Amino acid sequence: MMRAIILAGLCGMTPLPVAADPFEDFGTAMKYGLPAAAAICAARDDRLEDFAVRGILQAAVVLALKSWTDGTPMARRPSGEGKGFPSGHSAAAAFGAADLAGKCFRDDRFAGAAAYGAAGLTAASRVHAGEHTVEQVMTGALIGFSFGAASFGIGSEGAAFSIGMKF
Repeated sequence: MMRAIILAGLCGMTPLPVAADPFEDFGTAMKYGLPAAAAICAARDDRLEDFAVRGILQAAVVLALKSWTDGTPMARRPSGEGKGFPSGHSAAAAFGAADLAGKCFRDDRFAGAAAYGAAGLTAASRVHAGEHTVEQVMTGALIGFSFGAASFGIGSEGAAFSIGMKF
């Protein structure tokens, strides 16, 4: 299983231009890699439908907020462009990390911490790249975390909320 998760993460690391910033590249890779790894785990655990519904809703909330707030000061990116609120990279990475930590790595604190750490670095990479403000990445991360930690109970016995990292 761990081999499949690592492979999914590596698949998210697509080749980028040579002049690109490695930290920004990492953030982009984790935007895809963490949810891909979580999807593999969801398929293994026979909860892919619940995962897909939560993932689609998370993306829809982010896109709706980007559209609704466009043209407002909160949506202005550091570059001056719009549609910066909330950060989609942060939301996707946090979604994948929360799903992995709460459902796949329940008994492995180190793996859960690594997933959350990768999501946090993804958010930091967006601020570092000048694509988002701290508020924009924190909002995106909160949206992704909320949908990732949730379980709607589709195909299971009931709804739940699990962040993992039991101590």
